[in-house]
Amino acid sequence: MNQPAPAPADTAGPLERDAVLRLTGVTLELGHRQQPVTALDQVELAVGPGEFVAVTGPSGSGKSSLLAVAGGLQSPTRGTVHVAGTDLTGLDERGRTAHRRRHIGYVFQHANLFASLTAREQLLLTAHIAGRLDAATRRRVDELLDAVGMTARAEHRPDRLSGGERQRIGLARALVLAPEVLLVDEPTSALDRARARDIVDLLAAQTRAHRTATVMVTHDHEILDAADRVLTMRDGRLS
Repeated sequence: MNQPAPAPADTAGPLERDAVLRLTGVTLELGHRQQPVTALDQVELAVGPGEFVAVTGPSGSGKSSLLAVAGGLQSPTRGTVHVAGTDLTGLDERGRTAHRRRHIGYVFQHANLFASLTAREQLLLTAHIAGRLDAATRRRVDELLDAVGMTARAEHRPDRLSGGERQRIGLARALVLAPEVLLVDEPTSALDRARARDIVDLLAAQTRAHRTATVMVTHDHEILDAADRVLTMRDGRLS
């Protein structure tokens, strides 16, 4: 009696119509055209509202490229990227930037803070650029600073903050506008164990409270239990 073929890995996630973030057949080739390096290889991924997906894998496997393409920071060589119902690959650079500001929060591994702004001002600027700097948002800024343990350091500029503190401000900044898609690159790499757990629990809570589609890249296997799904990236392929 023939045995049924094994089912493919479930990287797609929710039904296509429910996905807030959807990558279809995404390939990214880098380097010289004659000898390109394949950073992403036919990636399929769909993330629904309120879903927290963790992506693990060795260094150089394509995890950061995945976030860059999903966030519209880099265009794929082939394939499509839909965010909140819009195909980013069909937009020009200006259109992608505008769509990213409205719908996507991005937490970089290195916080990329403005040197001249205090911790609180980093968050307020995000709201100002989006045209949403109202009383409710100001309250949310203070709530987020408290949630990441940075209230006492809110008036400090980046040069007076540790690497872990800068990382926490970067996370709070990404959450200010409660984005529909949240992309997070190694959020716990500069944090001690207790603070790492606090931060990933905050990510999970915000994801569910605001129905955000969250993708977190991490090497930290001790926080994977917070995710709804855990996927692995190897050689540009997601499984």
